Amino acid sequence: MSEIAAPTGLLDRAIRRITSVWREMASGVGRDDDDSIEAQMRACLAGRGGEVSARNRAAKLAETYLRLDAEERHQFLRTLAGFDADQDAVETALAELQSANDATQRARAQMRLRRALEPRRIRLLTQFTTIPDGIKFLVDLRATVLDMMANDPELVALDADLRGLLANWFDVGFLELRRIDWSSPATLLEKLVGYEAVHEIRSWRDLKNRLDSDRRCYAFFHPRMPDEPLIFVEVALVKGIAGNVQQLLDEKAPLQDPHSADTAIFYSISNCHRGLSGISFGNFLIKRVVGLLSDEFRNLKTFATLSPVPGFRRWLDTRLAEGLPGFFSEEENAVIRAAAPGEHPTPEAALAAILAERGWYRNANLVRAVEAPVLRLCARYLLQESRGKRALDPVAHFHLTNGARLERINILGDRSEKGARESATVMVNYLYDPAKIEEYHEAYVGEGRRHASSAVRRLLRS
Repeated sequence: MSEIAAPTGLLDRAIRRITSVWREMASGVGRDDDDSIEAQMRACLAGRGGEVSARNRAAKLAETYLRLDAEERHQFLRTLAGFDADQDAVETALAELQSANDATQRARAQMRLRRALEPRRIRLLTQFTTIPDGIKFLVDLRATVLDMMANDPELVALDADLRGLLANWFDVGFLELRRIDWSSPATLLEKLVGYEAVHEIRSWRDLKNRLDSDRRCYAFFHPRMPDEPLIFVEVALVKGIAGNVQQLLDEKAPLQDPHSADTAIFYSISNCHRGLSGISFGNFLIKRVVGLLSDEFRNLKTFATLSPVPGFRRWLDTRLAEGLPGFFSEEENAVIRAAAPGEHPTPEAALAAILAERGWYRNANLVRAVEAPVLRLCARYLLQESRGKRALDPVAHFHLTNGARLERINILGDRSEKGARESATVMVNYLYDPAKIEEYHEAYVGEGRRHASSAVRRLLRS
């Protein structure tokens, strides 16, 4: 089975192609005595020479940025962030507003004040959209801002401006939903491999299996980034709600007739660009795909996810270290201590020791010992742990915000090392009931109320 190489070479070729285009455009910009980055930014803002000259200067500035190393890019971004509102223009507009004598004068003064308050860097950022791949350049630029912002508060305002611009430009009304299948261009398939963030695509055979006739993959694209998926979802068409991702991804499993399926399982949703963080497409994507699948396969009655619980293991380890008085029954106490390697003073310590064992999920005795307490604790984590009104787990928050119901919690849902490390192998089914989506969405967003099946609710009481 041939392994898939990381798409680094593909990305390098794309960068070389676009920088060559920008370099050619930049050659149309005359040399200045001061060719510093700040001087280039000021030249872009000055707007001398018309539209062609403005595009060429923006291309030169973008090409300059890509040639910089990490520290130089940081300084570039700090310089860009420094192009805030013109203080003199703000004070002049404010004085006009304060001296306005009638409604017409006040309206004009308010308009001038709003214009003066807009940071000059927004005009600079907008100029990049006029060059080839300029939108992609800004998406990547914001990814760098996000990486550097934690240690540099001066970049916070720049990030806010970028996020506002990108949120407008990437409004879902501008996006195109496309199916990706095995006949899609090889460059797109390579990107799918690189962007998969939930379950690693290990080989071409693995990828082909995920794109076969009983599977579906859909992605959103932007017209200015037509070859770049923004977010994609992978779907399995099966009978009944699946609780184990290894079975879904089994390359040796027989091909199913999709027209006999009664359930669509959304088992992987991947955002492709860090620079678009905080700009939500996922809720629209799921609802659109539910509509498409309902039209294509009339037998589909159930739409559910098989989702990871990425924060659960970290939370669980903390709770076990702190202690859980009265949580374990006498029988659980005895079973867990008997199954755990070594002697342990408490069931919490014994459970932690089992979960720390490499490959514990392949030992049936260890699985039986941990199953009941792990499922109960996961129900507590998903339904009761909060950050404000929102669920602590980010995946739970995403699906509950979209109007899903917590349907089932599955031990051994992900029997990979990553699954054990992040979620103690647990995976969760969130159910999307088209008749209840809006009701559940309003209840969660408005009141923080989390809907769950009776089976999951019973876990909290047991």
